[in-house]
Amino acid sequence: MSAVHTPDRLAVADAVKRVVIAESRLSVPTSRISESEPLVGELLRVNSLGFVGMLVRIEDELDVVLPDDLFVGRTFHTVGDLIDVVADGAEAGR
Repeated sequence: MSAVHTPDRLAVADAVKRVVIAESRLSVPTSRISESEPLVGELLRVNSLGFVGMLVRIEDELDVVLPDDLFVGRTFHTVGDLIDVVADGAEAGR
């Protein structure tokens, strides 16, 4: 029986930041992105069409499967909002 891998919040934050940077077509270090950074603002440009692809990339980066209904009815304004939900989903999806 193998151990189930659940990424910690730091790993989730790093993966989410890398993916939103890529989605926004930026070349900046993850350290430049704070959790209070708006997903749509002066720096990041995450749109609804790119959101689904981002979720797939986050799952791949973290080697987790997030529950299908995890994002239904939720609104994400900041990077931290997305990190919180992904961290909760990774824990629930174990």
